[in-house]
Amino acid sequence: MEELRIDMRKPEEANPGEGIRCAQLCFRINHTIPYTEEYDKLINELFLGNIGEKSRVMPPVNVVRGNKVKIGRNVVIMNNSLFMAAGGITIDDDVMVAANVQLISNNHDLYDHQVLTCKPVHLKRNCWIGAGATILPGVTVGENAVVGGNPVKIIRRLSDK
Repeated sequence: MEELRIDMRKPEEANPGEGIRCAQLCFRINHTIPYTEEYDKLINELFLGNIGEKSRVMPPVNVVRGNKVKIGRNVVIMNNSLFMAAGGITIDDDVMVAANVQLISNNHDLYDHQVLTCKPVHLKRNCWIGAGATILPGVTVGENAVVGGNPVKIIRRLSDK
């Protein structure tokens, strides 16, 4: 998986307009009553229409670079989620994301903090991300997987039914 590098000193790479767009939309979303037409319209605008049918994102939500997020059908994302999406975040159908989860697809270069290092995050179909988990750049969570909170480690594998 190739790493994308974004130099934040270069406006053409940093894309400050997208940051402003997302910050303003998140503010409006977080001050709008959920389960209303107005709320749904704002969520759709935040993700540029890349959110599937019957998917729900509960407030408060904080999204940086919503233009790089794709959410499938029948996805539930609970309260206080953080999306740092410069490297791209893809959430497949039927995924559950619990409260206080962070999906982070970018980090800062260790030697030049003005450079973002980015790798995509992918949550595959029917996985469940437990409360408080942090998913870091380059991570793919497999189909039907369950991820607990911090620290994340494999406890056991579930047998097929």
